[in-house]
Amino acid sequence: MGEQPIYSTRAHIFQIDPNTKKNWMPTSKHAVTVSYFYDSTRNVYRIISLDGSKAIINSTITPNMTFTKTSHKFGQWADSRANTVYGLGFSSEHHLAKFADKFSEYKEAARMAKEKSLEKMELASSPSQESPADIHSPLTPPVTADFCRINGTGDDVTLSDVSPNSMLQSDLSPTTPTLAHRHVLNTCQVCSY
Repeated sequence: MGEQPIYSTRAHIFQIDPNTKKNWMPTSKHAVTVSYFYDSTRNVYRIISLDGSKAIINSTITPNMTFTKTSHKFGQWADSRANTVYGLGFSSEHHLAKFADKFSEYKEAARMAKEKSLEKMELASSPSQESPADIHSPLTPPVTADFCRINGTGDDVTLSDVSPNSMLQSDLSPTTPTLAHRHVLNTCQVCSY
């Protein structure tokens, strides 16, 4: 399906003067069409405007962008990728408000798309879903008995009560191994490991 326009309006377009970073320079001689586009393949929103065949705005909306209304008919946003600030002069407050609302809507959609993309990357790069109890090293053989005696103290612990993932450390200092760690690290007398 590719990139499709999803909202269009007309505005006079300005860019901040790259030398002074203070003065606005008009980039269109008259009001031109300014459109929001959505690329469903890449899940990206862009603001695009053409003056004839020349692109005067090609700005990808990112979650950290902000559209600021600076007067009742003028708004602006900074595009760090293009290294510029764009300004739009509208014919009415209504057109400015509608453009600003769409900017917020698409910025939020871009944020959600980015989070979803990061979640997919995390899932793809996460290690195997095996629990640590299923992974055995030659130094810690698997424990197979239902009960084990810890350190010869006379404390019997069922395997369902202790796993390497359990955090039974409520009253222990940070340097004291958890019950689960002691169980794995010490020999099991009943199992004779």
